[in-house]
Amino acid sequence: MATSWTIEPLTSRDEIDAVLAIEEASFTSPWTREMYLAEFDNHGVSYFYLARTPQGDIAGFCSFWRILDELHINNLAVAPAHRRSRAATELLMRVLEDGAKLGAMRATLEVRRSNEPAQQLYERFGFSVAGVRRDYYSNPVEDALVLWREGLP
Repeated sequence: MATSWTIEPLTSRDEIDAVLAIEEASFTSPWTREMYLAEFDNHGVSYFYLARTPQGDIAGFCSFWRILDELHINNLAVAPAHRRSRAATELLMRVLEDGAKLGAMRATLEVRRSNEPAQQLYERFGFSVAGVRRDYYSNPVEDALVLWREGLP
């Protein structure tokens, strides 16, 4: 069953609780509420996009920084019940498009070496491995693949 996602910027601090719930269900070392609030208040650098169900529920999010002509994707996650439903694809598409409108010409991110579904998503969007950050992740300790994509839309 196809879901029609609404992708929009996070505009209220009140929505951070839903982001945190998805974060905690998705990552072994989740960001804290304080980290997200600090990012939310860092206007002009930090951005958040939400994927909403037709009923308006938050099903996923993507946070990123735009620094000069680069986009750094910090976190992209979808609630377990909504995975494999194109929410991440729609989020990433919108983030790259809007990042380009903000002046970004290329994008980067880190992904766990073992996270093959995420790597496949990023490959579909033209990202390729540019390096490895040894022992970047904790809980468990694991390398990160550094991915880059040149030429945003």
